[in-house]
Amino acid sequence: MTPRLKSGLYVKAIIRRAEVEGAAAFVVRHGSDEAGALFLKISRLDGTCTVLNQARRGEGELIWTKPLGETTDDAHARDYLEKQIRFDPDIWIIEIEDRQGRAFVVEPVV
Repeated sequence: MTPRLKSGLYVKAIIRRAEVEGAAAFVVRHGSDEAGALFLKISRLDGTCTVLNQARRGEGELIWTKPLGETTDDAHARDYLEKQIRFDPDIWIIEIEDRQGRAFVVEPVV
């Protein structure tokens, strides 16, 4: 089994990577520090964004999926994330503001 980093630490790492590269990143929703599910909303500052959902595949490999496709509008992303909160109130939501649409994660985005 692959060792798992606590969600709170993982969030801090993503925010730090984004800031080092000149993007803004902040916690929109603070989930469970131990093992809350993690969503990224990557805003391109033009009304569009990409939503990424952290997941595991196969033998536990960490990946990121695009539940709303490559891009969507901010309103659709907000509605989707509100539904996810109702389903699981322990989720984290991190918003990254980056005109290039970078996620600042090292795992594969599929």
